[in-house]
Amino acid sequence: MQLAIRADVDTAIGLRQGVPRLLELFRRHAVQASFFVSFGPDNSGRALRRLWQPGFLLKMWRTNPFRLYGIKTLLSGTLLPSASIGEGAPDLLKAIVAEGHELGIHGYDHVRWQDCLEELGEEGIASELAKSVSAYERLLGSRPVSSAAPGWRCTPSSLTVQERFRFLYASDVRGSAPFFPVHDGFVEGELECPHHSRRGGRASLSLALRAVPWRGLSAECRDGYPTRGRRADVGERLRKSSPSPGSKRQRAR
Repeated sequence: MQLAIRADVDTAIGLRQGVPRLLELFRRHAVQASFFVSFGPDNSGRALRRLWQPGFLLKMWRTNPFRLYGIKTLLSGTLLPSASIGEGAPDLLKAIVAEGHELGIHGYDHVRWQDCLEELGEEGIASELAKSVSAYERLLGSRPVSSAAPGWRCTPSSLTVQERFRFLYASDVRGSAPFFPVHDGFVEGELECPHHSRRGGRASLSLALRAVPWRGLSAECRDGYPTRGRRADVGERLRKSSPSPGSKRQRAR
């Protein structure tokens, strides 16, 4: 069985305490993984607004958040000040990259994206992504090539905005094989590499994609993963689906 391992980091304690343990574990077993880190404030305490959502209390009972996160995280952004996640621990981010793992962005304010995505609008969505990209470039000296939506939340607007940042791929949803999102008959957004995929390799998601059989994708993408050097060759017609002024989206076939 082959696996592509992904670790989402969206709390300050998760980055400072959990990531070093994962790095040691992966180092011991010679495993590469994809880390997606939220770069902004840890506002986990504001997630309590979800108490009235169907199924939220059941989830809390099942996962025991007091044991899982601790009281400081559950109050972060409410009774306690918001601790910075990625921006507050640049040395840990550099350690992830230095040990050969992939590092992508997982939003800026994780709770804001997850709870308010529909209200953000394209301007707000662009701001969240831009702040993460800017922090990544400032702290690591390079540009992120992948993004994972907080809380698995995406909309046609978020896919449209995300495409403008020209990531190599996104991992916004659960699924079993890479695909290009389609909305109202048109291709929208970046190539998606879903979580919980059973295909791939024992490495990061971006490396695993190179070995994936491209069943279900359009013909111009079946011959391999559209890396930056080959993007124009294997995905140009899909890339032209970007709704920039004067262009038309590519209708899915």
